[in-house]
Amino acid sequence: MTSSFSAKAGLLLTSMALAGGALATPAAAAPSPSGHAAVQRALDDAVVEGGAPGIVAEVGDSRGRWFGSAGASDTATGQKRGPSEQFRIGSATKAFTAAVVLRLVAEGKLGLDDTVEQWLPGLVAGNGYDGREITVRQLLNHTSGVFNYGNDAEFFKKGVGAEWFRNRHATYTPEQLVRIGLANPPLFAPGKAFLYSNTNYILAAMIVEKATGLTFGAELDRLVLRPLRLHHTYLPDTEPAIRGRHPRHYSTLFSTDDRPAIHDATEMNQSFAWAAGAVVSTTGDLQRFFGALLGGRLLPAEQQREMFTTVETEGPVPWIPGTRYGLGVFSRTLPCGATLWGNAGATYGSWTYAMGSRDGKHLLTSQVNGDWSGLGVFEALLTAEFCPTGSR
Repeated sequence: MTSSFSAKAGLLLTSMALAGGALATPAAAAPSPSGHAAVQRALDDAVVEGGAPGIVAEVGDSRGRWFGSAGASDTATGQKRGPSEQFRIGSATKAFTAAVVLRLVAEGKLGLDDTVEQWLPGLVAGNGYDGREITVRQLLNHTSGVFNYGNDAEFFKKGVGAEWFRNRHATYTPEQLVRIGLANPPLFAPGKAFLYSNTNYILAAMIVEKATGLTFGAELDRLVLRPLRLHHTYLPDTEPAIRGRHPRHYSTLFSTDDRPAIHDATEMNQSFAWAAGAVVSTTGDLQRFFGALLGGRLLPAEQQREMFTTVETEGPVPWIPGTRYGLGVFSRTLPCGATLWGNAGATYGSWTYAMGSRDGKHLLTSQVNGDWSGLGVFEALLTAEFCPTGSR
């Protein structure tokens, strides 16, 4: 099985592109001069013209909070999208995982320059890999060279079409996921390039568990969810259902047909994504989390600087154009020149974007409960909210 952005998500985002270098001063992101009417139009267009089943967006800025939606949570009943719905956020999970690691660094439990071999002796070895040469920092900024297990040919097959239904309740351990990745040789030596890889974040979470003696989920709760009062955000174990009120998650299951069948992929065991892409959240909780993260209210100053120090992302496999990757966050420069920060994710039936100004005071969080609309939907939303009319 595959997934944000998770095994499918990792593949989806790996097929997009990121560009980069050192931390740059972003252009100011301007509030939409017409309020959020342009964002609502972009939401409507995503459904009417783009064919998305449903979409939501929440904006937070100096004027307060605004919520907009279009389309359906459930296409069978016609139930409309609404606020406070829980959904799978895919690889936006990586921002949560990196925050846990960095808070442990601040506590002195581990270091960014610690090697994988120090914490997980003998695990990353052979087939061109040497855990003594790979650091925690390289895991978090995707410069380790470790292959993305989601792109393993045999593993990927298990998440396509009818095979997804046969495998959607399968349980994977973190060790299994890592070994699937390591069965494929590295494309470059550690630190020499950028390669978006879910395997990196599985290894990072395994290190968290080794350093603390607690589960990654427990540390996520202690260090992030409880301090920020993210009451609607959680990391599932092997449970297939989403706990609270949620939209159905609709997927083409990687069909290559011109008119692919749409399947309900809401229920699945996301152990295949774990710390790389399995978190469930809401637009409101994502607003609170990224507002605190970007605004420097979650991490100490030293770790904040580390998180937002970025690397070039032009590697052997392209990623999202116009972006740079830090530690669990990335920047995205829009055509109008505004540079936004945050993370995004894709998994079966769900695409999520959470981006905003570098200080976290102006944010847009959005989710589509279908996986075929592409990034253009979010580009339209971000442009509507953050680009002055004259720059569009």
